[in-house]
Amino acid sequence: MKKLLTALLFAPLLAYGAGAKLQLDRAPDRSNDMAALQNGAKIFVNYCLNCHSASYMRYNRLRDIGLSDDQVRDNLMFTADKVGEPMKIAMRREEAKAWFGAAPPDLTVIARARASEYGSGADWLYTYLRTFYRDESRPTGWNNVVFENVGMPHILWDLQGDLVMGEDHKLKLVKPGKLKPKEYDEMVGDLVGYLNYMGEPVAEFRKHLGVAVLIFLAVFFVFAYALKREFWKDIH
Repeated sequence: MKKLLTALLFAPLLAYGAGAKLQLDRAPDRSNDMAALQNGAKIFVNYCLNCHSASYMRYNRLRDIGLSDDQVRDNLMFTADKVGEPMKIAMRREEAKAWFGAAPPDLTVIARARASEYGSGADWLYTYLRTFYRDESRPTGWNNVVFENVGMPHILWDLQGDLVMGEDHKLKLVKPGKLKPKEYDEMVGDLVGYLNYMGEPVAEFRKHLGVAVLIFLAVFFVFAYALKREFWKDIH
């Protein structure tokens, strides 16, 4: 009985260890590249915001990446009237579920959500958006290396081109897209950078504030220690 209980206790860990580890490509860091984040926002609005909302992100937060309200209003707002509105879509959730079988998820915190599963949400998204391949057995005609039997079609296929899975289980480009492979990877890097930014727009401020606080505490410790020695010098 004791052996049975031990086996049941460790069975989930053994099953997890036996699974194949997902190999993710490293996403480029765009956190301090304002031009890249602006380009990522443009790609997101033009390719993703048709089906996926970002309802916890307001258009006016794009000021943080160097865009003025006029630039946002003239170039990035298609389903809203005011820059203070959230980035929602016109399609209703029940309609999306009827058309696609499941409503496309909100993407505001998708990078953070994937980070909780895979350690790096940016790496997961970067790999995911670059590993779609043709699969005629799927309803959309597409499959994905890191998201098997995905329901989403490859919305960027005209830019990347057509990839197929070879007998060696490696992707091969059989029909080039509008962009060269390196250009496509750079574009996806910008998009992923923006998705990562949306998950926590104040991330860079938080990091800088943390450094400032640590420096303050280090300086304060020196003065506090000197004051302590002055108070206790007669006793010791």
